[in-house]
Amino acid sequence: MYKIPPQIICFEITETVAIANLKKAVYLIQSFKRLGCSFALDDFGSGMSSFSYLKTLPIDYLKIDGGFVKEILTDPIALEIVESIHRIGHVMQIKTIAEFVENDTIFTEIKNIGIDYVQGYGIGKPQPFILPVIKNSQEMDRNPD
Repeated sequence: MYKIPPQIICFEITETVAIANLKKAVYLIQSFKRLGCSFALDDFGSGMSSFSYLKTLPIDYLKIDGGFVKEILTDPIALEIVESIHRIGHVMQIKTIAEFVENDTIFTEIKNIGIDYVQGYGIGKPQPFILPVIKNSQEMDRNPD
C-alpha cells in the first residue's frame, strides 16, 4: 500500500452529478478538502443554471465544457461563454481548465483568454498520471502490509 499525500489528489465531479444532490456533494467535497484533496467541477457550462451553483460548491478547478471550447474559433457566443466562465472563476479564485483543446489555433486562443490549464489531443493523448507521481514522490513510503 502507498501513502499518497492528499495534496496531489484531485477528484473530478460532473456538474450534473454535483447539482443532482447539492447538499451531499458539498458535504463530500468539504470532507475531502479537509484532508487536503482538491476538486474539479467537470463539464461546467452544460447545465441550465451553472453559475448559481459555483457559490455553493467549494471547488478548486472549473473544467469548461468542451462543447464550448471546440467552437471558440467559429462561434462568437461560444467564445464569450468561455471567457465569461474564466472571468467568474478567477473572481472566485477558482482555476480554470479548458477541455477539448484539439489544435494549436484553439490553444493560442485559450492562452490569450488566460485560462490556467488545458486538456485535449492537441496537447497530448491521455495517459496514466499516478505512476510517475508514485515513482518520483519523496513523500511516499511503501508499506509491506
